[in-house]
Amino acid sequence: MRIGVTIRAAAFVAASASLSSAAHAGEPLFGYIYTTDTLPKGKVEVEQWVTLRNEKVAGSFNQIDERTEVEYGLTDNLQVALYADATWVKAYHNGPFGQTTPPERLVYDTPGPDDHYENSRFTDVAAEAIWRVRSPLLHKDGIGVALYVEPSWGARFREVETKLILQKNFLDDRLVIAANVTYAPEYRLVPDDNNPGHNGWQEETDTNIGIGASYRFAPKWSAAVELNNEREFNSLNFTHESNSAYFFGPSIHFGGRKFFATLSYLEQLPWATTHSDSVDGAIVGCHTYDNDFEQRRFRLKVGYLF
Repeated sequence: MRIGVTIRAAAFVAASASLSSAAHAGEPLFGYIYTTDTLPKGKVEVEQWVTLRNEKVAGSFNQIDERTEVEYGLTDNLQVALYADATWVKAYHNGPFGQTTPPERLVYDTPGPDDHYENSRFTDVAAEAIWRVRSPLLHKDGIGVALYVEPSWGARFREVETKLILQKNFLDDRLVIAANVTYAPEYRLVPDDNNPGHNGWQEETDTNIGIGASYRFAPKWSAAVELNNEREFNSLNFTHESNSAYFFGPSIHFGGRKFFATLSYLEQLPWATTHSDSVDGAIVGCHTYDNDFEQRRFRLKVGYLF
């Protein structure tokens, strides 16, 4: 009887320790895909993201997106966060038919077709909540489930992004398979083509599906690959599809006791096709280069746990 109690107690302690360390590993294993890990109750983490987007139809194009985020473990299974986003871009003859075109985050700007365009702007603030419904570390099947919601608010941008996060662990949690399904209706204030000199709110829906695999090949180090399909609709009811792009690439992750860093690279695959609302000239060589898509993306995430 005493032996059975001791075994159960040891198992509980081991599971708790595993959960605590993995929860600190609420640090990202991937550049874009989320896992079900959350911060432990009462812990605070500060993150900085920097994303470089590069290459369009032609000409030159470089966009840098920055995000500063503060996360807090409200409970062991509920993590909340606040963050702010900013964007810098430099472009020339990058759009369809060689016209200078701003990215989606600055789509309300109207550079001339031959302008050397450069701008930077604070774009929005957002709140985030991740509720871990099921931990992969506390169930023999290694399956985790989490729900995500993120409302964003900017002077010219409104969005509510939601995700279903699924995770399956293998090989004593060294191998992690994660999948995300994202639904994000949004509004952007853009120039009204039918009313020159005035702006109007444009409806759009983003639906993304991503899957990734991460393997811890050494203490504190993991390597991963991920595949993401991003779709855009010029409506809130899944009609008027404009874009569908696939991105694939690797990530490398370091997770220390307090500090983590994740570096990822994604390349657009030549799988794009024309849809009912595709912009003329934006699809070249089976790649889509509309204002929210480019050839490649680099992302660095760093964070510190307090």
